[in-house]
Amino acid sequence: MTKLFSKYNLLIATGCVLLTVQACKDSELDVIPRDRLTEANVWTDQGASNLFLNDIYQGLPDGNNWYDPVENWSDNSICGFPWPGSRQVVQQMIVNPNSIPGGDIGNIYGWTRNYSYIRKCNLFIKNVSASSLPEAFKKSSLAEVKVLRAYYYQLLWMAYGGVPIITDVLSQDQGDAIFKPRNTADETMQFITKECADAYADLPDAPGSGRIGKATAMVLKGWVELFANKWSDAAASNKKIIDDLKNYDLDPDYEAFFLKKGNASKESIFYREYIATVKGGVIDGTCGPTFTGNDAETSWGGVNPTQELVDDYAMANGKVITDPSSGYDPQKPYVGREKRFYQSINFDGCYWYNTSLSMRDNAANAIDLADKNDATQTGYYMRKRLNDKITLGAANWDVGTSDQNYNIFRYAEVLLNYAEAQNEAVGPDASVYNAIGRIRTRAGNLPNLPAGLSQAEMRTAIRRERRIELALEDKRYWDLIRWRIAEVNLNKPLHGMKITTNGSNVTYTVVPAVGGDRKFFASKNYLFPIPQNVIDQNKQIKGNNPGY
Repeated sequence: MTKLFSKYNLLIATGCVLLTVQACKDSELDVIPRDRLTEANVWTDQGASNLFLNDIYQGLPDGNNWYDPVENWSDNSICGFPWPGSRQVVQQMIVNPNSIPGGDIGNIYGWTRNYSYIRKCNLFIKNVSASSLPEAFKKSSLAEVKVLRAYYYQLLWMAYGGVPIITDVLSQDQGDAIFKPRNTADETMQFITKECADAYADLPDAPGSGRIGKATAMVLKGWVELFANKWSDAAASNKKIIDDLKNYDLDPDYEAFFLKKGNASKESIFYREYIATVKGGVIDGTCGPTFTGNDAETSWGGVNPTQELVDDYAMANGKVITDPSSGYDPQKPYVGREKRFYQSINFDGCYWYNTSLSMRDNAANAIDLADKNDATQTGYYMRKRLNDKITLGAANWDVGTSDQNYNIFRYAEVLLNYAEAQNEAVGPDASVYNAIGRIRTRAGNLPNLPAGLSQAEMRTAIRRERRIELALEDKRYWDLIRWRIAEVNLNKPLHGMKITTNGSNVTYTVVPAVGGDRKFFASKNYLFPIPQNVIDQNKQIKGNNPGY
């Protein structure tokens, strides 16, 4: 959602937008109504067309209002309470055509949901193309909507593989003609990337608040190519952003970038915006540390980082903790770690909301191995993307006080995508070292990766760097899927840290976490099942994905 049309946002928020534009039955009226969208004004008035376009943007991931985000599907984090989708369905992959991952995260990949937004895109493209609206507006807005349509297709493609590609406006009066067969996964991928490439020239270099520009089209294209292992194509797409679009760069302040201060950052490429208390986010009240001063429950603790994630943070000298020369002490596990650890993870002894958090035995925030309340399942809480300076507690849960962006793609991912694709295409050349080096420099002047790494060694380094740089941004699950290692990482227990005290002695013990017993079936879980009601309605879809 963009603030550019804030007067329309209020209409959207109060439900005044018609999801399907219908012709006005009162044709005898001479005055075109201005308080609602009708066929009489939406395709003849630029402001009304923008209102319709804003409604298409409403389908972007609402990540600052997720209490159980996509990150909890991965090995990076566990939800602190037992009832949402990541604990009830995804944890054991209890999925079938009649029971697919749902809730606030599963729905973002929902078949019907995404096709409803694709239909809106098709409707916009058809009517604006045929309208008498200003040519400059038509050119840029049509390009925007093509990228939005490609984005919604990308969500379906990652989840289901090949899906029916529909570019015309279907309606019920067409009968069975509205049902289309599935395109192949490769055809779907080619459609997405072509849409982005075709839209690129008609988009602005610097689109303004919340809107799609050239970098959005190219980063989406490059991501889809990366996901499909089209290494040379992915490297070229991401390099085009690096070389040609100088409006983007790494933000110097990693921690502040994810708060309101970063909303105008050059690092942001594609994101959803929020307006506090009007259309704000509740992330601080749902995903932050559960108990603060006086053991008051001020957040739901919806994201608990795992020990597996914590252990991948390097030391301040840039060495991984398994390196004997790193200086890591397992009985002083939070001393001397790299800067991003302290900016992303709330741990025992850290300062949060005007107090020091304790995760030690008998403290309210001690690891909850009995799963008796909303306290952490792992001995850690999420810190990244949270603002501890706002009023926490019930007021925040109700009114949505978070107003920072939810980033879908940012410039650091462009560098990571390029480095990975280039390494896979030609090996660890100087440009790969340079891309990773820029991220490590911003991350606290970590030293460059050692010279002379093999392609396999560089692959390992890039994957670790990607995990840490993009931690808690809902990226990890899809990385495990595209790397085909979900069957390894999600088929074993995840862990947390139990901290016990005996006088002045403190003992740190890594233990299996409640909610960390994961299952993933390689024979079927790399794709979602197509919902059975879709197959029942559409006889052109012959069968389901393998294993379902």
